[in-house]
Amino acid sequence: MATPMKYICFVMFLAILSTGFFSQVDGAGECGKTTTPDKEAFKLAPCASAAQDENSSVSSPCCAQVKKIGQNPPCLCAVMLSNTAKSSGIDPKIAMTIPKRCNIADRPVGYKCGAYTLP
Repeated sequence: MATPMKYICFVMFLAILSTGFFSQVDGAGECGKTTTPDKEAFKLAPCASAAQDENSSVSSPCCAQVKKIGQNPPCLCAVMLSNTAKSSGIDPKIAMTIPKRCNIADRPVGYKCGAYTLP
């Protein structure tokens, strides 16, 4: 009697374990399956000064990266609010102005990003 119970418990344990494993594998974050907002934030290094000072000029490499990431507004939002951006001293309120300061025509105007709205 004890052996079948051990077997049933073991099978249930494997079922629970595999369910958790497969639900994590299929999930995709704001920036897709292959990257994270923190990884994407490193690509915005050329934007560091522009994201801290609204009077700072925005470089063309910064604008190119913002335009590329901005094709996916939820990803851009997550990047600007990421732990990497915060630890770099980025001011989200100022960072949200970069697409407009880059004169990106197809930017997501009015997109809600946390407590902020893209101008």
